[in-house]
Amino acid sequence: MNVITTFNAKRREKQIKYERRLLKEISIKLLSESVRKYFGTLKVQGGLFMQEGFDEACYDVAIESYLLGGKLSRLGKSGESIERIKSTVATELKHLTDTIYNFWLYWAEVGVANPVDESFYFACEQFVDNWWNEGFQKGIQRYKLRLH
Repeated sequence: MNVITTFNAKRREKQIKYERRLLKEISIKLLSESVRKYFGTLKVQGGLFMQEGFDEACYDVAIESYLLGGKLSRLGKSGESIERIKSTVATELKHLTDTIYNFWLYWAEVGVANPVDESFYFACEQFVDNWWNEGFQKGIQRYKLRLH
């Protein structure tokens, strides 16, 4: 007797398998160094316990943008320009940037001690863009090595 599976279930299974393989190439240490690089000067209301929560929120956004870049690397292997690929996911990247920016605005002491300026938004934008590019490059590398 054959098991009937749907196309969507099979596609989702394949996507999860690819994401797991892609995620094996990053570490928590790499994520925390990146968070310190972009957001190291910000203090969080609530002390050390809350700081760990913010780090995890940044990890989530970094992983999402990394996976988004890795997913679209299949377009890069076929010769599509990176600017064109990035323009197709501009709304998703903006959403991730806004998510992390609003998260930090709500919980950080930026508005309390320092006036909020747009340079912080640019730091959030660079953080998301850096992780998208990292995922994109790793994905292209996996395709070149035929590890997809």
